[in-house]
Amino acid sequence: MKKILLAISFLPAAIVAFAQEPAITFEETSHDFGTITEEGGNVTHEFKFTNTGDAPLMIVNASASCGCTRPTFPKKPVAPGKTDKIKVTYVPAGRPGEFVKTVTVKTNAKKQKTIKLKIKGAVVPKKEK
Repeated sequence: MKKILLAISFLPAAIVAFAQEPAITFEETSHDFGTITEEGGNVTHEFKFTNTGDAPLMIVNASASCGCTRPTFPKKPVAPGKTDKIKVTYVPAGRPGEFVKTVTVKTNAKKQKTIKLKIKGAVVPKKEK
């Protein structure tokens, strides 16, 4: 009987432990660089997010839709209530014209395992000499 009572007393704590999970909320999921110049160099935008859950959030991976876009993401867990960023750099050299690129972010959040971030803009070609 004591074992049963002991097991029942730990049940609420176990349920609470399993109920905890991370959640990610971005301030924005798209950014428009507008018109940029090819010779102006790389452009970067930081997508800020908050762990709105009650367990540590991990960014498992962030991958770009092409080699001209480079994401940088935090490698350490983000504590509940804390904010961090994913930095996305676009390389306009040799890519005149309009662009729309995506970065796929994979997390350990159960409800939002995958999030798509989008950057866009237009690259003015460099002038011929």
